[in-house]
Amino acid sequence: MTPHPIRLYAEDRLDGVDDLEPGLRLVIEPEDTPARLTMVSVGILRTRLRDGVPVETIEYGHAYGLPDPHDGISFVVSLPVALALIPHRSDLLVPYREVRNASGTVIGCRSLAQPI
Repeated sequence: MTPHPIRLYAEDRLDGVDDLEPGLRLVIEPEDTPARLTMVSVGILRTRLRDGVPVETIEYGHAYGLPDPHDGISFVVSLPVALALIPHRSDLLVPYREVRNASGTVIGCRSLAQPI
């Protein structure tokens, strides 16, 4: 339920390698409509600027784009979505133990985790 593919790699996959193939075990394809949290602006802070940057107060609301729970099915979502729904959903998983390329960009993970 993410907008990008999730690449799952073997435990022994090395970081710092740009080639996406070594150790690749599975690719979870992206969703056209990923799960997201609504964001509602509750106004600009009184100070209005921090170091010259406008700062708004944001309230994160309900998740949308997420199917109803089904027995035996888990959904891979972003960490913010999973954290927002901890008390309500036990079927949400997030990428864990990131794999990074030579420039330090996350290209996948070695496992999935269930936030509690």
